[in-house]
Amino acid sequence: MALTLESAAPTTRPGLGARLWRSRIEYLFLLPGLAIFALFVGYPLVASEYFSLLQWSGFDADQVFVGFANYAELLGDGFFWAAFWRSFLFALGTVPAQMVISLVLAIVLNNKLIKLSTLFRTLIFLPVVTPVAVIGIVMTLMLSPFNGPVNSLLQGLHLAAGPIDFLGSPDTALPTLMAIYVWKWVGVTLVYWLAALQTVPQELYEAARLDGVKGWQMTLFVIMPIIMPFAIVIALISAIGAMNVFPLIQSMTQGGPFFASEVMEVYIFRNAFASVGGAVPRLGYASAAGVFFGLAIMALTVLQIAAARYLRNREASRGR
Repeated sequence: MALTLESAAPTTRPGLGARLWRSRIEYLFLLPGLAIFALFVGYPLVASEYFSLLQWSGFDADQVFVGFANYAELLGDGFFWAAFWRSFLFALGTVPAQMVISLVLAIVLNNKLIKLSTLFRTLIFLPVVTPVAVIGIVMTLMLSPFNGPVNSLLQGLHLAAGPIDFLGSPDTALPTLMAIYVWKWVGVTLVYWLAALQTVPQELYEAARLDGVKGWQMTLFVIMPIIMPFAIVIALISAIGAMNVFPLIQSMTQGGPFFASEVMEVYIFRNAFASVGGAVPRLGYASAAGVFFGLAIMALTVLQIAAARYLRNREASRGR
């Protein structure tokens, strides 16, 4: 009887300290990663917020606390707002093109009947692993209006009356950078879409073929409804990537000509480190711009996650 009562007694869940001590070896292995994260991500985030409240060049010990004066100055800075909206314009111009092109390529290369599909996937992914600095130098030479091969080809085919200064004209610099960005990173989005296509059951393909579905109908009515939930996640990842274009733009145009290709990252770098016209670098002001831009991206991310959750809940309610 005592044994029965004892076995029926509820077990007490160990406390947090006991659970941590029990898993101390696992947490010990996490410490190096946590230390690196704190050093290279956590500290810069906190330091940027602190520096944004200072009037400081970053190169001397003369730090003056100015509160939110840097943020107030940002709101009236036309160059800041131009770079701010240009960053979102860059994402708006590259992400849809990147997703559509990579989706078409993924559907084509996912066909097992296509020979050398693995080779084509490798060739498309090759620009991804190529250093941005190398691509910037090579593309600058190829697009040069002075005997560049692209201009020579266009003039040889009578598609251009004269040389086009792709990177030297305010009208063509940003669209050219967008095209190069899409070409470089379309391979990453291709991998995402290929992973999404693997979730389509083979039985569904066979059932659709038995019903006479083929060609574009297979893609539109069978494949697309299944992989579309992945589109929001892929768009979110691609949009965040499109906000980090500093290496490409800095290596090709440095934000020029006449600030026509200056996005937020280049604007922040210019104010923080690269003095223009003898001006003193302003690390505090640049930090305020970085914090403001980071909050804007965070808000955009939250909206996209909320939209994804809303669509997922709506599809779940329809399934019922």
